[in-house]
Amino acid sequence: MGKFELLMPKMGESVDEATITNWLKNVGDKINEDDLVVEIATDKVDSEVPSEVSGILLKQLCKVNDVIQVGEPIAIIETKGVDSKTPSQKPKQSKVIEEPVTIVQPEDLIEKAEKIIDFDVNSNEKKIYSPLVKSISKKEGISESELEKIKGTGKEGRLTKNDLLEYISKHRFKSNNFTEDLSNKDFSVDNDEIKEMSRMEKLISDHMISSKEKSAHVQSFIEADITNLWKWREINKVKFHEKEGEKITFTPIFIMLVAKALREFPLLNVSIDNYNIIMKKNINIGMATALNDGNLIVPVIKNADQLSLLGLAKKVNDLSKRARSGQLEPDEVQDGTYTISNIGVFETLMGTPIINQPQVGVLAFGAIIKKPSVIETDKGDFIGIRRKIILSHSFDHRIVNGARGGLFIKRIKDLIENWETDLIV
Repeated sequence: MGKFELLMPKMGESVDEATITNWLKNVGDKINEDDLVVEIATDKVDSEVPSEVSGILLKQLCKVNDVIQVGEPIAIIETKGVDSKTPSQKPKQSKVIEEPVTIVQPEDLIEKAEKIIDFDVNSNEKKIYSPLVKSISKKEGISESELEKIKGTGKEGRLTKNDLLEYISKHRFKSNNFTEDLSNKDFSVDNDEIKEMSRMEKLISDHMISSKEKSAHVQSFIEADITNLWKWREINKVKFHEKEGEKITFTPIFIMLVAKALREFPLLNVSIDNYNIIMKKNINIGMATALNDGNLIVPVIKNADQLSLLGLAKKVNDLSKRARSGQLEPDEVQDGTYTISNIGVFETLMGTPIINQPQVGVLAFGAIIKKPSVIETDKGDFIGIRRKIILSHSFDHRIVNGARGGLFIKRIKDLIENWETDLIV
C-alpha cells in the first residue's frame, strides 16, 4: 500500500494561505479520483480541494479553522500504489492577470527608496514573508525589524497571518485603555444570545476597520437628473433582452459612465504605497454584490473602459450570478482599481461607503425617485416631475483633494444627464 500527500493548492499569485472550513471526507472514507475532500476559504473566495488519486483517507493533518500555507500537506490518502510525494504534483492555479503599473515617486524620497532597495537586495539573512503578512504589516505600520521579533508558528518558524494578527491584538493597542476597558466589559443582558461572527463577517470587519484607519475618508454628494436615461432604459430593456438574451440593469450603465470618467481623471484610478502613487494603466471596476447570506463580495470587471454596453451587461450578469452561487475564481475578485455600489436596489437614497483598499475612491448610486423639480427653459422656469438620483462619493484625501473629488462626480452627473437617448441597442 502507498501513501499520497494531498497539498493545499495554489489559487492565484496573491494567495499564499487558506483556511480549512469543512472536511467533506472523514478518516476511513473511500475516495475516488476527483472526489472533493475538503472545503477551504481565502480572504477572497471559497473553494474545494479534489483528490488526485483513489484510495482511503488515512489522516487529516489539520482541523477546521486552521490556516494552512499553500503547498503544505493537509491530508494523507492510502493508495494501492507506492508512496507518492507531492512535490511532483502541480497544484491547480487560477489564471491571474498581471496589471502593468507606473510608480510615481516624490523626488525627496528617491534617495531613501534607493537605500531601502539596496538593503533588500544585499541582505542574505532577510526573512521571507507572505504577501498577505506584508500587506497587513504595512497597513498596521509594523516595521520589518519589528516583524523579525514576532515568533512564527508556520513551517520552519514562518510567520503566518494568525501570528501577526495575534501579535497586533496583544501588543499594538496596550496603551489604549479605552479599547482594553471595552474588551473586558460584558455587554450581554439576560436572554441575549452571543453568536460568533462567520469567517466572512470577520474578514469584512477587519477590512472595514483597516480601511477607515488607513485612508483619510472624505465624502461628497451630488444629485443628478436621470430622467432621460431612465426613459431610454424603459424603452429598450425588452428589445435588448430579446436581441441579446441579456437583461440590461442600471449597473452596467453606471460602470460604463464611471470608466469614462476615470479615463479623464486618472488620479482617481490609483493606489498609494506609503509615499508612492501607483498609477494604474488598466481600469478595473469592482461592483459590490450582495450575497444570499447577507454578506458582500466585490467581483471585478477588468478593462471596463474597453467593453461595450453589451459586453458590460454580460459581465455584470455573469459575475453577479456566479458570486451568489459561490463560483467565482480568485482572480475575479482581485486587482480592482475603483469600486461602485448600487445601493439604490435597496431603496437607499445616499450613503458614506468605505473605500476598498488599496483604492482611493468608491461611488454609491442611490435610489431613483420622482421629485418635483425646477425646469429651466427659454420661456422661463417651470415645475415638473423628474427622476433624480444622488451620487455618494468617498475618496482618500491623502491624494484626492476636494476639488478633484467634486469634479469627478460632477463629470459623472453630466454624463448621466446628457445620456444619448438615440443610442441603438
